[in-house]
Amino acid sequence: MKSKDELLELILNDSEAFNEYICDNADNGIDMSEVDLSNSEIRDITFRNIDFTSSTFSDSHLFNVQFIECDLTSSDFTRTTITECDFSNSVLNGTDFSYSTVDYGNFSDSDLAGAIFQGADLSNSDFSTSENLSA
Repeated sequence: MKSKDELLELILNDSEAFNEYICDNADNGIDMSEVDLSNSEIRDITFRNIDFTSSTFSDSHLFNVQFIECDLTSSDFTRTTITECDFSNSVLNGTDFSYSTVDYGNFSDSDLAGAIFQGADLSNSDFSTSENLSA
């Protein structure tokens, strides 16, 4: 099993190798809680069954990132540009998307209890089957 630092290195520099690693290890669940990925550019990567509780993605650019069945409870996505990303079947309780731009985001079947979208641009995003979304 790779360490958090080794996984962060793959996320930021070799998404293909990270995706291969996830395919082999997703059933075990991976702990990436409290990682700091702020001010990052993350592209073309799939996160499956990963615990990102209390992690920071603020001021980042995410493109074609898949968060499938992930726990993002209390994570920080403030001022993040999120394009064509999938958060389906994920837990986003208390996650902060304030002042972010979310273009073509998929939040279907996600738990959004206490999620914060203050000042966020949610253009073309799908919340149709999400749970606990506050108006």
